[in-house]
Amino acid sequence: MQKFIDIRGVKHAYKTKNGPLPVLDGLDVGVGEGEFCAVVGPSGCGKSTLTRLVSGLMRPDEGAVVLDGQEVSSPRKTVGMAFQNPVMLEWRTILENVMLPLEIVAPGMGRAEKEARATHLLEMVGLKGFEKKRPSELSGGMRQRASLCRAIVHKPQVLIMDEPFGALDNFTREDLWQTMRDLRAAEPFTCILITHDLRESVFLGDQVIVLSGRPARTQYVLDVDLPADRTIDILYEPKAVAMLHLLREQIRIAQGRDGDLH
Repeated sequence: MQKFIDIRGVKHAYKTKNGPLPVLDGLDVGVGEGEFCAVVGPSGCGKSTLTRLVSGLMRPDEGAVVLDGQEVSSPRKTVGMAFQNPVMLEWRTILENVMLPLEIVAPGMGRAEKEARATHLLEMVGLKGFEKKRPSELSGGMRQRASLCRAIVHKPQVLIMDEPFGALDNFTREDLWQTMRDLRAAEPFTCILITHDLRESVFLGDQVIVLSGRPARTQYVLDVDLPADRTIDILYEPKAVAMLHLLREQIRIAQGRDGDLH
């Protein structure tokens, strides 16, 4: 049965002066509608390449990426993206930065409606009262909260996150994990999260996909059997700890498959 996001037999290589550099080799990934899929694996194994393929920013050399029954061949308005660096336009307020996707994909929407939508999301992530601030006036964690709002303001079917919390301190990161779960409960979407943090993958994910060393294949899929209404404390419970040990072992195996990984 085809999944909402269905990646089948995907191969991709980058052209270099020394010839093709294979990154993905027959990758298979399936994500159901409304699911949160975390993707982990050794550095350089092709995790970010996967996000570009799903978003339509590039096409695979072989295989297919299918979203909601249609093959992805170009960028789609129904996909939102959030990155490690929450790039903001300094000459715009936080509210105006969050509204930007609506200006692009929903030009017919009235300004008042756009402002109401953006303001609602900012309030949800604890940024009420900061709407008129400039990006430089906010902390890194606050800018990342605004970036999440910007990524989902146009109500995308799919949210792709490429290590969005990687540059933050541990306390801020854990706080944003909870914010992410709250957003997902209020604004349902299908999500693919690229991360190096195994705790993050277990806390946020419905499933965790471990990629092998380059060229990557799907090495292991973990179904995260934890309650939907999680708090950070759940990561210290035996079931979650066992999952983390299992994932760590799978990463160790994946690293051993490619000698130039570290």
